[in-house]
Amino acid sequence: MLKEFKEFAMKGNLVDIAVGFVMGAAFNKVVSAFTAGIVSPLIGLLFNADFKDLKYILTPGTPNAEGVIEGEVAVMWGEFLTNVIDFVIVAFVMFMIVKGVNAMKKKEEPAPTAPAGPTQEELLADIRDLLKK
Repeated sequence: MLKEFKEFAMKGNLVDIAVGFVMGAAFNKVVSAFTAGIVSPLIGLLFNADFKDLKYILTPGTPNAEGVIEGEVAVMWGEFLTNVIDFVIVAFVMFMIVKGVNAMKKKEEPAPTAPAGPTQEELLADIRDLLKK
């Protein structure tokens, strides 16, 4: 069973998936930083607020002695929209990568087969001719 697991784990597809997963996670961090640092502030200019902090308050809270608002119930639509933008960017880039890989695979289709050698009859005719000499 251990041998079978080792063969399964070392198959190229599983290793490729693992590498893709790690690269995808790292890419997601880059996209999140891009969205939080560049896209959100630009969109926030329209609302005169940090885009991620935009919310619709359902029940207002009350400030405690330290000035922190407690008991507020709000829909955090700015943060949700930021995460949707992250997802769309990552999904689009992954789509483009898959599309590129598929285009490369189409070009790598089997090369034309080598010309077939002589048939059995042709070989026998050649042997006959050589024996006649």
